[in-house]
Amino acid sequence: MFKRLVLVALAGILIGSLTGFLFWSLSDLPKVESLEEYAPLEASKVYASDGELVAEYYLERRTFIPFYKIPDHVKKAFIAIEDERFYKHHGIDFIGILRALYYDIKAGRIVQGGSTITQQLAKLLFLKPERSISRKIKEAALSIQIEKKYTKDEILGLYLNQAFFGTNAYGIEAAAHTYFGKPTEDLSIAEAALLAALPRAPSYYSPFKHPSLALKRRNLVLKKMLEQGYITTEQYEEALTEPLPEKPHRRKYNAPYFIEFLRERLEDRYNQSLYTDGLRIYTTLNMNYQRAAEEAVKKGIEALEKRVKPGVQAALIAIEIDTGSVVAMVGGTDFWQTQFNRATQALRQPGSAFKPIVYLTAIEKGFIPEDTIIDAEVGYKMPDKENEVWTPRNYEKLYNGEVTLLTALSHSLNAATVCLADTIGIKEVVKTARKIGLRTTVYPYLSSAIGASETTLFDLAYAYVTLASGYKTTPLYITSVLNRQDISLEEHYPEAERVLDAAVVDTIRYMLRDVILHGTGKKAKILNRPVYGKTGTTNDYTDAWFIGFDDQLVVGVWVGRDDHTPIGDRETGARAALPIWIEFMKNYRR
Repeated sequence: MFKRLVLVALAGILIGSLTGFLFWSLSDLPKVESLEEYAPLEASKVYASDGELVAEYYLERRTFIPFYKIPDHVKKAFIAIEDERFYKHHGIDFIGILRALYYDIKAGRIVQGGSTITQQLAKLLFLKPERSISRKIKEAALSIQIEKKYTKDEILGLYLNQAFFGTNAYGIEAAAHTYFGKPTEDLSIAEAALLAALPRAPSYYSPFKHPSLALKRRNLVLKKMLEQGYITTEQYEEALTEPLPEKPHRRKYNAPYFIEFLRERLEDRYNQSLYTDGLRIYTTLNMNYQRAAEEAVKKGIEALEKRVKPGVQAALIAIEIDTGSVVAMVGGTDFWQTQFNRATQALRQPGSAFKPIVYLTAIEKGFIPEDTIIDAEVGYKMPDKENEVWTPRNYEKLYNGEVTLLTALSHSLNAATVCLADTIGIKEVVKTARKIGLRTTVYPYLSSAIGASETTLFDLAYAYVTLASGYKTTPLYITSVLNRQDISLEEHYPEAERVLDAAVVDTIRYMLRDVILHGTGKKAKILNRPVYGKTGTTNDYTDAWFIGFDDQLVVGVWVGRDDHTPIGDRETGARAALPIWIEFMKNYRR
């Protein structure tokens, strides 16, 4: 009798302990109702103006795809290898567990798992990846609840969007693009089988790391699909012959400097959401223009480095005159080596590319192109140093005496330009620079008249938009941002303010056209259409510029070295930068 009482007491204690353990395990069970608001980490996408996908921002490269858009053979590939009784059980497959246990005992190690797709979904969404009895209990309980609330196709869709496939691909759509460079809906049976082979051990079965193991497991998936009647013998045999992918389709996107320029600005507004919330970012970028810009820079630097030592950098920006839209941006010769954007971040002396602002100031004060100024070697007192004199010198060290404003600008005469700035007042030139949109500081010294005050290519190009049109435009590079529910988060439209009279614009355009016809920009006559612009060269050939426009675009080009050493002997704006500008202007209209 005593022994019986002891056994009963022990059984009671055991049952109580198990009950308590179960109660404790399930006490903090997550609510499956949260799946109603399921929002996986999803990459944000950047689109060009024509809708072409340019780049993605992400922590996990994932694109959500609704379950009803996933092809039937893709779903069946996963069911065949992961959970062949998926449509028969209610979250926990006891037959599958027993079968897996039998094979594990027979093999003397774990060779099969007993988890259903629903259990795997519960683990992915709600539980920590720990190995414990408590977690398995929670996993089972959650699976039963999920099965009660959602259809099988909904569960399978959630699983396929959440699963990790290796190679930084999260979800079936990202995996399809990463492994095969195509969307899920275009996957073949063999391709679907390979993707189904991966979630169990993505690195181990990677076709890029272990192709023989990947092939073996893919073929196992195909065999199971055949055995379960999901594919025919002919489909099976054909799928076996398909090769594995040899390398991932990584997005080494175009326009990387533009994409990084955007990212810095968007991150200020959206923080972590930029990388997780699946935003759609529509931009002003024109990919035809962008490709032309990248090719022009590539060709220009290749030609230049045949005559100078390597290490020269170049930048190009193209802006639509009517809207102020950035349509192309190149910030250097190779973004993947250096991410410093020389179009937007590099402060460099513009040299003679600044001079049109001096002549614009004179025109607004009543001067006309035929008025004359003196081109002579003249010394000017330094404002901060009473006993020192600064003497601007022409490039050829030749002086022409009395010359017209038109000649002085066309031939980029330094002495004449400083004489003009001194006549009209350098402070007036500074005011004009601000009025037309130059945001960088122009110092009120006469040396600024010939480009001594540093600026960026981006800012100076926008100042030329004003010269071309008379309107100061707000830089435009994003047209809209939508969230994953298609709700607009922001929209942007062209903004412009007229700051120059039409007659003044006509005059400065006439003068910049003469630079092409008779002055330092003569090489651009090869374009055989009206174009306008100005070269720029700084001391010792450290910076070379050309900024110009036609009736559609303002395009600015800068060439130089990051360490501010000379490009090479006599590498002027006309010789180093203008050929890149011409190459782009020849091809962007295609």
